[in-house]
Amino acid sequence: MLAEVVDALAPRGDGRYIDGTFGGGGHTSALLNASAPGGLVLALDADEQAVTRGEQLARETSYVGRLRVRRANFADLRDIATAEDFVPVDGVLLDLGLSSFQLDQAGRGFAFRLEGPLDMRFDQSHGATAADLVNTRSEAELADLLYRFGEEPRSRRIARAIARERERGPIVTTTALAALVSDAVGGRRGSDTHPATRTFQALRIAINAELDALESALAAAVEILAPTGRLAIVSFHSLEDRIVKRFIERERVSCVCPPRQPICTCVQQPRLRKLSRAIRPTAAEIAANPRARSATLRVAERLATMTGSSA
Repeated sequence: MLAEVVDALAPRGDGRYIDGTFGGGGHTSALLNASAPGGLVLALDADEQAVTRGEQLARETSYVGRLRVRRANFADLRDIATAEDFVPVDGVLLDLGLSSFQLDQAGRGFAFRLEGPLDMRFDQSHGATAADLVNTRSEAELADLLYRFGEEPRSRRIARAIARERERGPIVTTTALAALVSDAVGGRRGSDTHPATRTFQALRIAINAELDALESALAAAVEILAPTGRLAIVSFHSLEDRIVKRFIERERVSCVCPPRQPICTCVQQPRLRKLSRAIRPTAAEIAANPRARSATLRVAERLATMTGSSA
């Protein structure tokens, strides 16, 4: 939803914008173009390959001096922006989906259709891999993880199959895990979605602590936005979208006390204004890019908040 994202952020020629997930650079390029000639973009990504692509983009003639790229998880958005003297900002974008570069590289381990190592780390320089998780967690822990992060209703059956299989040897490839899950649940059974989709989602979220990072990034974004600055988030599954929706709702109300509490004691001040309902891709975009079919864009604007009042 490139056009929708750019419209939502309404870039200005003197504005400063943060792309918290550089990925393939499509959103960053669009923001730079829309904010020409003087707009600045700070792009973050935990993926080393994405940062390399960003540094190449920053050397292009029309972007020289206007794009900074830093290797970081967007959970650290506020610290990076502060260190870069890039506060306040006029817009923050968080595109929570995997980039095509990550999905199409077998060695990254994100895609069950390509044989590769069970990795799934955004930042491959450190941390446990999906294979570590699959082969060391207890059956009960795996079932809970698949249910919580993948919303997988057959989590116990899949966890049981994993536990049995690893008794014969470790599960180390994407295709081996995908086949195991498919066998455990009886194949596609007429579904358009591969039966391992939720399992892979759950493992990826757990390995990268994605939901915790999202919570941190949302809180940081509000802190560094200038008055009337925009926050745009593109999510791809209900767990992410639920967090985003609840965060915006919480930040736009003047009281968060329990409903039955007779007197407000929270001294909450609204900081955001919701700009629209959830925006979803058009049929034409889905036809051109099937990966966009589950995308949801939510947009909010920072209020000019002062002690004792809000505008």
